[in-house]
Amino acid sequence: MKHRNQSYLAHISKVICATACVAMFSSIASAETSPGSSTNLRQTLKNTPEQQLIADESIRSEVETTGTTTIKRQTVTTETRTQVSTNSTAVKGKTTGFSLAILQPSGDFADVIARVSVKGKRGKNYLKERFLGDYKYKIKQKSQFVKGLKTGDRVVVRLYDNQNRFIGYSEFECLSANTAVNLILSAKPTEYRVVRTVYGVDADADGTIDVNNTTYDYFTQVSNQRVTFLSSSQSVKISQFQVAGLTTATTSVYPASFIRGQSMNIFSSDLAPALQAAPGQLVRLIEVNDDNTSIYNVSQMMMNYREVGVANGIQVKFNDVSTNHWAKDFIAELAALQVLQGFPDGSFRPDEQVTRAQFAAMISQAFAKARVRNAISFRDVSSKYWAYNAIRESYATGFLGNVGIDFNPTASLSRLEVLVALARGLNYTFSGSTETILAAYTDATSIRSDVRGAIAALTERGIVVNYPNVQSLNADKVATRAEVSALLYKALVSTGEVTDISSQYAVSKADDDDDKKIRRNCNQGIGNGAEGCDPGNSRPRGGSNDEDGRTPGRK
Repeated sequence: MKHRNQSYLAHISKVICATACVAMFSSIASAETSPGSSTNLRQTLKNTPEQQLIADESIRSEVETTGTTTIKRQTVTTETRTQVSTNSTAVKGKTTGFSLAILQPSGDFADVIARVSVKGKRGKNYLKERFLGDYKYKIKQKSQFVKGLKTGDRVVVRLYDNQNRFIGYSEFECLSANTAVNLILSAKPTEYRVVRTVYGVDADADGTIDVNNTTYDYFTQVSNQRVTFLSSSQSVKISQFQVAGLTTATTSVYPASFIRGQSMNIFSSDLAPALQAAPGQLVRLIEVNDDNTSIYNVSQMMMNYREVGVANGIQVKFNDVSTNHWAKDFIAELAALQVLQGFPDGSFRPDEQVTRAQFAAMISQAFAKARVRNAISFRDVSSKYWAYNAIRESYATGFLGNVGIDFNPTASLSRLEVLVALARGLNYTFSGSTETILAAYTDATSIRSDVRGAIAALTERGIVVNYPNVQSLNADKVATRAEVSALLYKALVSTGEVTDISSQYAVSKADDDDDKKIRRNCNQGIGNGAEGCDPGNSRPRGGSNDEDGRTPGRK
């Protein structure tokens, strides 16, 4: 996992639940996991001093052979704790994030390790867990997690004691506003492995659940490597979990998506390496501040732990994308988010052209967006075509249009067509002078008059990435997979879904004062017609199958 040691002092801004976006970018199924590549690291790695992490800016990779199994072990040496102002109002008034407090009303636990991960919401299902870090709490400490989550995502917390013994498990669902989460331990967690979870909306981010809002209250009990979400508190030693101000519910109160009485396995071989190793083995423990001012950027944590934090079988490094490739981070992060994937031979083919069908499949899965017009049937796209549903969706949501009664699914896309599709689909308009904004490009005069507004809108939002010359839009050039990766990622940044990735090829967005003037209206100045309106509240999601009818990641 490549280290990104960044300060968040200037970045505690609008918090939007988003991450884990899902889409297919390849025209064929993703690379298959090599035989024997799935290894249980909890059993094979030893907790030696050499494997403990130190705060520098490197990743040390080594290969360990155990019997017939070879394990590539990456020791992530990243300082991921964020020092922020002690002013508790720093995140007040912001939307969707969560505070996490760990309590023990009775007992003598001094501290506990909370391993945090997330299951991104994908339609009615969830993505595989993605690791967000190991956090060392003192009892009653609290920390804040912001950005990178969306409503409906599941946050998973595995609890360990100081001897790395597994003592508890909980999950909770991201709400539509900031959430206060309390995990309450029993008096003897190593023996009585029950955790009470109490959480609810905390709109003012003061760490307490707001009154007149639903409070979710339930118990999870661990036995061996399974957890059960209890239906009620009747079988629980209630006296050990009573906290002032938090009345214990007799019948468990779960979000609608949870199943009372559900029992499931906590560990599996396809978990990310960091979720299989004991705390402190692959990644450095993060100590939560004593004054409860620790604030962690979820999107940034995802990137910090990318190479050890995604599930086995999800490829984030490609044999034809070098470490100094200009679009490497865009490609890798979208792959980690399961927005795109490579080919079975381990390649990504960054210079390969993107067809209209491939782009339709990608955007229809990347953005959850209301339809602005009815879907239509194209003469050259049969109902059996691999991208049939994606093409209809991309048309109905306003991203892509038609050419007469045809769609031209195998035609390549120019950079201009990709940019205009994003501006139209996201309903982006601009403020100020078109000519002033487009002066950023040396070839601005070559931009067609009917799409100048669309390019200006994307430029204002910092979505445009020009390689190899940042000042040249090169609108008529056929778009490559690498270029579309960069543009798509920047588009997701503009919606607040993901953390920005800096690039020397990114055209600078308007300054903050100008940015406040940007409007997001219905089809104004972009040529989308009057067929509907979407306020632009687009969210990543999953969707269509890839070419030949294969679902991404499967044969």
